[in-house]
Amino acid sequence: MKGDAVDPKGLIADAYRIEGIRLEECRTIFLDWALSVPVDVDTGALIAVLMQRHGDAADHPMTEVLNDGLTKITAPKRRGGVKRRNAEN
Repeated sequence: MKGDAVDPKGLIADAYRIEGIRLEECRTIFLDWALSVPVDVDTGALIAVLMQRHGDAADHPMTEVLNDGLTKITAPKRRGGVKRRNAEN
């Protein structure tokens, strides 16, 4: 295994090593990272740890993506589905 519990695949660490990486590429890497984190884990807490690890790279696009992840994380809201439709009947 390349990473650890916070960055299972080492994706975020790798992104910080890529010279000239763009914001769009960092967003894609972040999405891949988010999908590799277990569902029952507090993603916000993991992002905070990543920010501490890489905080010295304030001008890096991944730092912007991580900041966005911290400020824009919201709990998913269920809008309906089979259970909701069945409950209404």
